[in-house]
Amino acid sequence: MTTDFLTLLARLPGSYAGPTRAETGPYAVVGSGEGTLAAQLAQTLPGVRGNFTRTGTQFVLFSPDAQDAARTYAELAEVAGAGVRRIGTGGQAADLDVLVPGGTLATYHFAQALAYGTGHAEDAQAADMLLADLARRCSPEVGEGENPARVLAWSLWGRSPLLIAGEGSEALSHAWQHLLARVGKTLGVPVLGDALPFVTGAFEAQHERGDGRVALVLGDLDPALGVAQEVLESRIDEVIAVPVPGETGSAYAGGLALWYLGAWVAAYLAERYGQPAEDSPVLARAQAVLAGEGDGEQLGGSEGSGRRPRRTPDDLDPDDLESGARGEDEEDSGDEEWDED
Repeated sequence: MTTDFLTLLARLPGSYAGPTRAETGPYAVVGSGEGTLAAQLAQTLPGVRGNFTRTGTQFVLFSPDAQDAARTYAELAEVAGAGVRRIGTGGQAADLDVLVPGGTLATYHFAQALAYGTGHAEDAQAADMLLADLARRCSPEVGEGENPARVLAWSLWGRSPLLIAGEGSEALSHAWQHLLARVGKTLGVPVLGDALPFVTGAFEAQHERGDGRVALVLGDLDPALGVAQEVLESRIDEVIAVPVPGETGSAYAGGLALWYLGAWVAAYLAERYGQPAEDSPVLARAQAVLAGEGDGEQLGGSEGSGRRPRRTPDDLDPDDLESGARGEDEEDSGDEEWDED
């Protein structure tokens, strides 16, 4: 039920309960499965690289459906000489150092584990402060016109928004596309790379394609993004700026807060459409198959098909792990270049 997801959202700020000690630098991070998005967002932390390191600490974020790739990443880093910190939502005990909860909100726990593990405790705490403020302003008890997430969800209802972010912030477009689809059951179209060639050409041959379309400009405006917004305003129905919610000097905290706002907006969109904000049964079955826990039958989905519950393998001993969650219940993997420190 959407109500259950909203409850989880409201409880999310400050719920990270994993290790807070800093590992040895320098730091690099790669992600697979549900760890992909957090790995992208956390690259705004100073000194955290989004690839591999031969010294210091290599963080590998993953979920059981992408464990083979994560295992390969870890082995490569170990052979190169880096210490490896494996953070996952499940899998074999030998492949885990920190266990975090799976599901849509795993991004928060992955990201906070990285922030603390890379010595950025102040950024992690700043993020929790922004998230706590958003939770107060976006909770279901807040009136329709005073709730920023409900207002934005109403603007997106019945539309497929373009998602645009500034240079170096493309993870925000990915994050909102992911949340709108997974939670809000809505298509969002990310504009990747330089937005100017897109906005100046995409609607020239078919101007009617811009009718009724909305664009979300995510994060703070840089000069190029400001020009792109100005051009876009003459080509589509509505352009909505979605700045960092709150005051912060931390790019990481601001990015995580924008992700959290996207989760609230997506949940209220699901509510408007009469759809569950929880994962589709098809996603749960597909993830189970990729994790080696299912046979893949009826992956296309059918009415009445039940959801396969997320579970911990029998050989996973919680006592061998550092818990990274108090109980809250993404997808893509990429090959990064090997860079030498």
